[in-house]
Order: sequence, then C-alpha cells, then structure tokens
Amino acid sequence: MSARDSGTADRRRQFAEEARSERPDLALLCLLLGAEAGPVGPEEPRPIDPDEPSADPYGIDAAQIELDRLAGLLPYGSRSPAAWASALAELLGDRHEFCGSSADYQRLESSLLQQVLRRRRGLPILLSVVWIEVARRAGAPVYGVALPGHFVVGFGDPGHQVLVDPFTGGAPLTGEDADLLVTTATGAPLEPSMLTPARPLEIVLRILNNVRAWAAARPERTDVALWAVELSLLLPSHPARLRYERAQILVRRGEFQRGAAEMEEYAEVLDTIEPTTAESVRHQAQAARALLN
Repeated sequence: MSARDSGTADRRRQFAEEARSERPDLALLCLLLGAEAGPVGPEEPRPIDPDEPSADPYGIDAAQIELDRLAGLLPYGSRSPAAWASALAELLGDRHEFCGSSADYQRLESSLLQQVLRRRRGLPILLSVVWIEVARRAGAPVYGVALPGHFVVGFGDPGHQVLVDPFTGGAPLTGEDADLLVTTATGAPLEPSMLTPARPLEIVLRILNNVRAWAAARPERTDVALWAVELSLLLPSHPARLRYERAQILVRRGEFQRGAAEMEEYAEVLDTIEPTTAESVRHQAQAARALLN
C-alpha cells in the first residue's frame, strides 16, 4: 500500500469511528470529507511536494484553528438567541463576508469545509456549518435546520427559534420567509417538523448527497463520485442502494470485475424483497464482466 493509500485508509477509519461515536464532531467529519478532494494549498489544492512535506496537507488542523479564532472574536457575555444571531451575522456576514451565490453551486469547493473557510464562499449547508461551529465554540444555543432545498441556522429553543440564512450573510428569516423558501423549493407549505434541529450525521449525509449530485452532472469526475459514495457507506445509517451506485461507478471507471462482484452482492440483498430487480442487477453484472473480454 502506498503512503497516499495508507493516509486515505487512516482518514476513512477516523471518519467511520467519529460517525459512530456517541457525539459525532460535525467539524471533524466535514474536514475529513474535505480531505478526500486532495491536499489544500494557499490558493488551490495541489500535489504534495515529497521534498517539502506538510504536517497538515489537507488543512484539517488549520481549519480547526480558524474556527477557534473566529469564535474568539465574538464579544464575551450572555445573549438572547436574537443577540447571538446578530453577533454572528456581524462577525461572519459583515466583517468576514461569508456568503454564497448561484455560481457556488457549480464548484466542488463549495462543499468542502476547508475551502469554504479559505474562500468564504460555499453552499448554504457548508456556510451553515461554519456558523454552527463558530457559534458552538462560543457557547451559543445553535443548530442546523434542514429545510427542503435550503439549509439555514437556528438559535434558541426550537419552539421559539430565531432563524438566519448564512447564504445571504446571516439575514434573519421570519416564519413567512421560511415558508416561502420551502414552497419555492417543493411546491408544498412549510411543516413544523421541517424546523427540527438537524443531527450531525444528517448534515454530513446531506453534504455527501450534494457532492454526489455535483459529480453525477460531470461524468468525467468518477473519482469524486466514488469517494462520496464510499464515505456515505461508512455512515451508520445509509440507503442500501448506495452499494449498487458504487458498483456502477466502478464499472464506469473500468473496474469491471469489482463492479460486477458488488452488483451480485447487492442482488443477493434484493432477492427476498425485489426478486425482479435482483435479476436485472445480475444481468448488469454479467454485462460488466463481458467487457473484460
């Protein structure tokens, strides 16, 4: 095993262990996810120079330090949920200009916490992670709110929460604003259950779903599609169909034998519940093996 492969295995082992811990560390999981995209340089990710090894090539330690630094810039003292939201908006939205735009949806970096901290741009969910982690370090009653189609941040009691939108720099959201976001995204009105605080693993899975969607629109990026689905499979709860998705990616990458074998394993899982689908998957496995000839 090469040093690079060994490092990947170690990070994934750490990811799996953290995901199964009693209180998963959201920032660490997001940073381990971000490390899958490669080393982080001062401007763009670049290969490691073997003659100048970095102690933190994937920017994990540097990102944790930056989150601590930002939290230390918040004024000391107890606050109401609205005051916490205002203080975070002033620090992150106004002073440090964390926000997003439509162009950020086209960039993989927008889903990588290291890069979002560096660029101060990202998807709503990653900007929300920055807010959550900075606010949590400062002692705020903060959590993510996974609205359909748009992730936001909540402060205070979920029954009387203060909502803000980090994508717009921390603009406050009224109940009507949140309802409009949901209606625009789904065509259905906001339900109270949608305002429930999101758990760390739910946030991580949603980020990985975004990465998989980004890669699916770019057939040449099977490398990204593969690591995104493999990390998803390391989470304690994940859709069984991800195993089939991984097999399909392996076939697209020319790893026909491995892809076919995983399709057959998935077909065995389906045998008792969807026998027709299982047979179709077996035919696909045979077709993949035929490509070896």
